[in-house]
Amino acid sequence: MTLNRPTNYWDYIKVEELLALQSGLEATDAGLANDEVMFITVHQVYELWFKLVLREMRSARNLFARPQVAEQELSGAVRSMKRMTTIFRMCCDHFEVMETLTTREYLAFRDKLMGASGFQSAQLRQIEILFGLDDNSRIPLGVDGDYKKALRSFAGGDSPALERVERSLADTPTLKVAIEDWLYRTPIDGVGPAEPGADAALARFAEGFLAAHARCVDAARDRALGLDWGSADRSRLAERYEKEKQSTREFLEPADARTRRVRCAMIFIETYRDLPLLAWPREVLDAMVELEQLFVIFRQRHARMVERVIGRRTGTGGSAGVEYLDTTALQYRIFRDLWAVRTLQVPQAAAPGLANAAFYGFAQGTP
Repeated sequence: MTLNRPTNYWDYIKVEELLALQSGLEATDAGLANDEVMFITVHQVYELWFKLVLREMRSARNLFARPQVAEQELSGAVRSMKRMTTIFRMCCDHFEVMETLTTREYLAFRDKLMGASGFQSAQLRQIEILFGLDDNSRIPLGVDGDYKKALRSFAGGDSPALERVERSLADTPTLKVAIEDWLYRTPIDGVGPAEPGADAALARFAEGFLAAHARCVDAARDRALGLDWGSADRSRLAERYEKEKQSTREFLEPADARTRRVRCAMIFIETYRDLPLLAWPREVLDAMVELEQLFVIFRQRHARMVERVIGRRTGTGGSAGVEYLDTTALQYRIFRDLWAVRTLQVPQAAAPGLANAAFYGFAQGTP
């Protein structure tokens, strides 16, 4: 587009059009109470934030979906994740505005919303889908187990919300799959998955790490058992530490070969995160944990806001209300393996040595 004249602020961001959108079911907002206009405005702001999250999530997904990702390009993905995290943090703060609405004030216009539900936010469903939430993991919204039925029009036909969600379901891979594919390609001790000796290098690393982890657990067990416990407590403690070692081995030795390599790559990056070429990969993993953490906090904060304003009433869309929101916050977790890695890490001094540590150093230029 060629600019032939100066641009006004109000034209550039469509101020007049934007300010005419807070009327709800009425022609204008002139006859609405301030409480209802606030309710509409805050939800519209959420939808604008969700639009930005989706753009950043697609950008990050598209980067990781490439067959090869250069280390220097990872900074862009981290920036996208940081922006999404910041947006979700801002969304949590917006619930404070909603909490200025008392129960009685909300009840004055709540009946207008009967049949409507925040669950019908297609963009939030799109974020979940693109993030990597599997349809089989979804919790039924209300009396109907198929979440997409809640996105249909009341006549039973398609709706813009349903069409958005269907497009997202067809837009693969998800961010989770793309990142796991990228992790799968991570060289383990200098050996990539398609190179000769890949399986042997993976097995050496896994066994070396498991041995180091077992030593750390045994040392912690011995310190714990050195305290003044009763015999029954000592037995339970010893059993608990043994289970910790066993669960770590089970985590790193799943039956599925792809899952095994992905999990080992997570551990590898975290264990040797100070090596130069692992600096940005470790930032990616940290940013993913922070992003999911804020998404979970957003769900939890949403539930507390709803409980404060309307208690534990049945939702206008037929859901169980606060109970449904609390359950999603607990169960809708995407990067479970990445969180599990926090349980398995060992101190830097305890990490097993690498045969090809130089592989992860910066390349030295010739004089």
